[in-house]
Amino acid sequence: MSTRSITESYASKHGNIYWLFHDSFVIAWRNLLRFRRNPEVLFFDVVQPIIFILLFAYVFGGAIDVGDNSYRSFLIPGIFVQTIAFAGASAAIGLNADMNSGIIDRFKSLPMRTTGVLLGQNFADMARGVVTLTIMSLTGLAIGWRISGGFWHAVAAYALLLAFGFAMAWIGSTIGLSVSSPQVASTAGFAWLFPLTFLSNAFVPSESLPSVLRIFAEWNPITSIVAAERYLFGYPMPQVENQAFPLEHPILMTIIWLVVITAIFAPMAGRKFRKATSR
Repeated sequence: MSTRSITESYASKHGNIYWLFHDSFVIAWRNLLRFRRNPEVLFFDVVQPIIFILLFAYVFGGAIDVGDNSYRSFLIPGIFVQTIAFAGASAAIGLNADMNSGIIDRFKSLPMRTTGVLLGQNFADMARGVVTLTIMSLTGLAIGWRISGGFWHAVAAYALLLAFGFAMAWIGSTIGLSVSSPQVASTAGFAWLFPLTFLSNAFVPSESLPSVLRIFAEWNPITSIVAAERYLFGYPMPQVENQAFPLEHPILMTIIWLVVITAIFAPMAGRKFRKATSR
C-alpha cells in the first residue's frame, strides 16, 4: 500500500482536522523533549529577559521620565512583549534546522499531516513562552511590579501575550523556510525585531519620540500590544491629547494586528513549506 493510501486511511478514522491537531501536538511534544538534551536553550531564554529587566529597571530607569508613575511597572509589560516576540521569531531557527537535518523527509514517509510540523513548532514555542513568562513575572514581582487590574484582566493579558507569540511564530516560520541555514535564520529572524521593539512604547513613552518616529511608533504593532498589556495589568495610563487610534483602543488594535499578521504569514509559511517538502 502506498504512503498516500495509508495517510488517507489513517485520516478517515477521525477526520483531517482531528489528525492535524493530533500530529501538531505530537510534534510540539517532540520539540519540547529536545530541551531535556539542551536545557541551556531554555536557560538563556529566561536569562536574557531577566537581564533586560534588571538593566532597564536599575541602570536606565532613573533617566527615563514616565511622569509620576513607577518606571518598573511601565517597563515590565514592554519586556514581556519583547520576549514573546523574540520567542516567536526563534521558530525560524528551529524550523530551518529541521529542514536541513532531514527529519522533515522522515516525517513525509509517515502517515501524518506534515503541515502539522508548522503548528507543532508554534505550539512548542508557546509552551516555552509560558515558562518564560512565569519566571519573568516572578522577577517583576521581586523588583516591585504589581498586577492591579484584577484577576480576569491579568488572565486576558497573558492570553493576549501568547496569542501574539503565536502570530509572531508564523513570521518566524516564514523566515526560516526562506533562508538557507540556521545561522542565517538566527540573524534574519531577529534583525528586524530590534528596531521594531525599540521604536515603540516598550521602553519609553511614544510621545517622547520625535514626530516622524512617533507616528511610526504609534502604529507599530508592538506599541498596541504593550499599551493593551499595561491597561490589563492595571498600569495607570496617562491621558494625552490627540492620541492615535492604536493608543486610544489598544486591545482592539492588538486583535486586528494579530488577525492581519496570522492571515498574511500563516498561508505564506504553508505555501513555502509545501514547496520545500515537495522537492
